[in-house]
Amino acid sequence: MFPERILTDRLRLDRHDAAVNPLAFYEHAGAGRSGTVAEECEFLSWQPHRHPKESHDVLEGFREGWEERESAAYAVFPREGEAGAGEYAGNTGLHLDWEKRTGTLGIWLRKPFWGRGYSGERALALAELAFARLDLELLAVSVFPENEQSVRAIEKYVDRMGGRREGRLRNEIVPDGEDPRDVLRFSVSQAEWRDSVGDGAVARFVENLDE
Repeated sequence: MFPERILTDRLRLDRHDAAVNPLAFYEHAGAGRSGTVAEECEFLSWQPHRHPKESHDVLEGFREGWEERESAAYAVFPREGEAGAGEYAGNTGLHLDWEKRTGTLGIWLRKPFWGRGYSGERALALAELAFARLDLELLAVSVFPENEQSVRAIEKYVDRMGGRREGRLRNEIVPDGEDPRDVLRFSVSQAEWRDSVGDGAVARFVENLDE
């Protein structure tokens, strides 16, 4: 159902559980392994991994979500010509609520890859997956209001797709070990996306990582 690889102009998105092993994942997501991961997680709902088994368990969750057709998690790699080409830059995903015909976007990018517009580029690619391939009705994304940099990025790509800022949802998310927190929610409908960018494909779907 999900392509194992998605190619955009500057990025390669590969099925995460098949592309990155637990120890390699832990090198970047583990507490004390990467000097920037604590900063990267400041506005995320998860904390740096405490040990390699936690990285293993997260990958298992990615695999189960993929096989159950409930979520598609991808590892992000810059393509040739980009600084850090071929290096693991983080991950992104699309969570599916089939009853509501809604997909929800998520992303974690490592700090060396901030400020390049990668978040918007992969969002447009996953919107194409959600609407053109999976025929979902709605694509949503939520962000902590304090994360001003991400709010600006989301506003930019949601506006490009014809979507809207829905508003502030109070006590919507309970991050690991924290109190409930508010989020800002944005959404794009399939009709809005088709009117804005649906005729111009931005991604190429590859069914198998070996292709």
